[in-house]
Amino acid sequence: MTADITAAVDDLFPDVTDELSRLVRIPSVSASGFEPERVRESAEATADLLRRSGFSGVTLLEIDGAHPAVYAEMPGPEGSPTVLLYAHHDVQPPGPDAEWPHGEPFVPDERDGRLYGRGSSDDKAGVVTHAAIGRLFDGRPPVNLKVFIEGEEEIGSAHLTAFLDEYSPRLASDVIVIADSANWRVGVPAITTSLRGVISVRVEVAVLTAGVHSGMFGGAVPDALTILTRILSSLHDDAGNVAVPGLVGFDSEPLDLTEEELRSQAGVLPSVELIGDGSLTSRLWSRPAAAVLAIDAPPVKEAINQLIPRASAKVSVRIAPGDEPARAMASLITHLSSRPAWGAEVTVTALESGEPFALTPGDPRVEAFRDAMRSVWGVEPVDMGVGGSIPFVAAFSDANPNAAILLIGAGDPTSAAHGPNESVDLGDLRNAIESLAMALMTLGEGGE
Repeated sequence: MTADITAAVDDLFPDVTDELSRLVRIPSVSASGFEPERVRESAEATADLLRRSGFSGVTLLEIDGAHPAVYAEMPGPEGSPTVLLYAHHDVQPPGPDAEWPHGEPFVPDERDGRLYGRGSSDDKAGVVTHAAIGRLFDGRPPVNLKVFIEGEEEIGSAHLTAFLDEYSPRLASDVIVIADSANWRVGVPAITTSLRGVISVRVEVAVLTAGVHSGMFGGAVPDALTILTRILSSLHDDAGNVAVPGLVGFDSEPLDLTEEELRSQAGVLPSVELIGDGSLTSRLWSRPAAAVLAIDAPPVKEAINQLIPRASAKVSVRIAPGDEPARAMASLITHLSSRPAWGAEVTVTALESGEPFALTPGDPRVEAFRDAMRSVWGVEPVDMGVGGSIPFVAAFSDANPNAAILLIGAGDPTSAAHGPNESVDLGDLRNAIESLAMALMTLGEGGE
């Protein structure tokens, strides 16, 4: 049967690549300021793909004010476990076209064994993986399959609680496969065992009722942007460790990640030093990380000789597994609002919040996926943490406390998810499909 699956995936894969290219062409950016109609178009295209892949009960799940999700199912043998397959069809904004080598982020570009385009890795690769599973089993899967394709993951799953409240009976399952993570390297599969959570705030500084002449009043009157930068600089100590008191952190297994490899993966300029202390994996996975994502202030080309009356910034902090978002948020707000240089008015407003996650070790249902990866890739899969956040994971864990949750994906550290030139290795995508199919067969044979 393994040989049959291998041959079937080989036969199917050109169509998978075509379907991924078709989805990449839809600019399904869920962030505000972009066309919500394109996210709906992506949901409808995903639904159509699942129907053509043999799934039944395909429907758009709707919540007022939310981008649509997609649901589908494929019943398996009576008494077999139920496996929920998750991915998301929304994508990050592409950024300037000029930063993409071929200049068109939503035009798929296949070269050197990779498919380039926004969403090719994160997470339309997950969508086509699940659709391919339906085609492989041709309506007769070894387990009961359910599919949930979210439309708001890239904006923090803003309405996920409402979706779970409304649709939780449909989504109940024994195993949840989240195809929104990545592999250790190209050709080296991984099971993600932990995710950092995320909190973010808006910091606003006010010093004047209106802008005033910087020559007439400078030297006695402060400006808001200078004070804001002083506040933001307090997020880190001199070594680059997060300096917000009270946040949780611990050490992770260092594995074989080198500074040279990490610098290459991230595109760090030669003169730039890495920040923080401890192993690289600890800094990336199991310690907090703070970043200033944006600042509202006059752009340089519009600068005039004026003291800026108000300035604001968005600050994001990734929190380690084991930390609590509410407590971490309170610590961050206290830290930022208690540093009003020269008596400036400082307001800190809570924005997003997402739970971290840690996989329960030793679950035999997870081992079925590990065995399948080992067989397909021909190497030992790596247990790794991920520094990013998937709010869906903790929410579904809470809603399905007895379910095994597995995080996998077709991406790799060079996929540039959220950045320009995003891509997916097509060989790893092909292997992700085959290993998922083999693991489902094991579960259906009683390996749960």
